Amino acid sequence: MATMGDPTQREGVAPAYPVEATLRDGTRVMIRPIAPEDEAREQSFVRSLSNESRYSRFMNTLRELTPDMLHRFTDPDPASEVALVALQSTGDQMRQVGVARFAEGNTAESGEFAIVVADDMQGKGLGTRLMQELLRNARARGLQQLEGTVLASNHQMLALMQALGFEISALPEDQRLRRVVKRLA
Repeated sequence: MATMGDPTQREGVAPAYPVEATLRDGTRVMIRPIAPEDEAREQSFVRSLSNESRYSRFMNTLRELTPDMLHRFTDPDPASEVALVALQSTGDQMRQVGVARFAEGNTAESGEFAIVVADDMQGKGLGTRLMQELLRNARARGLQQLEGTVLASNHQMLALMQALGFEISALPEDQRLRRVVKRLA
């Protein structure tokens, strides 16, 4: 299993998984690609999110994933998508505590990302760790940039994006949203 500071992970080389990470408060998580067998865990994770967290991620009041969404989220196309899940051991079970993904754009030079962290795990560095993994994967695939759309009211996510060097700009067509872009090359 790779660890958080694995020096063998360099640009152009696909990251090895699973990865163990220790968060700021000492919590240990395992990060790995999501898989079809994670469907029930993914659905449970989305249901457990607060209304605010669900709205921040999906930008609507969705309470659970439809069967089509659930399939799409847990069985990504490996040719154009990366989807990672963060799991925490809770005795004999593994609880999903975060998920991050990106899909390559039409030009295959950029990707659009999404990330969500369980409410009780926010503020511990998990979002940072998941975003770092997405960036490693995007660089390994040769993408030039990673971008996303964030609610202007999602101050935690905007602070994370700023800390990771993303450019943040308002969307002229919708002042409730911010576009965040990280140039990778």
